[in-house]
Amino acid sequence: MSTLLWKTGAVFGATAVGLGAFGAHGLKKHISEPHKLANWGTAAQYQLVHSVALLVASNNPLAGGLFVAGMTMFSGSLYALTLDTERFRFLGPVTPLGGLCLIGGWMALAFGRRGAGIRWPRS
Repeated sequence: MSTLLWKTGAVFGATAVGLGAFGAHGLKKHISEPHKLANWGTAAQYQLVHSVALLVASNNPLAGGLFVAGMTMFSGSLYALTLDTERFRFLGPVTPLGGLCLIGGWMALAFGRRGAGIRWPRS
């Protein structure tokens, strides 16, 4: 099992909770457009779900790498576009590429070596 993937999944999970809470409470003071707030919520939700998937995939390097890339591109671009659409407009095409990486991560889990599920890290 990759300790790095495990720790990355845990950190991504923690930041997803924090960013989701910020979107639900702090961001509403600065952004009034409902679709932008919804995009932020989608980014946090996908990041949280795929953080758990990364924990499951911690001994499948292909799936893990795809999940990390996908969360970074998909959620990261949505966060940036929500904060400043004009400044980060160039990230628009990155969002679907991140989504493809997330799908690829799931496919790598589906067709990867069986028994590559959760193995809790040793102390």
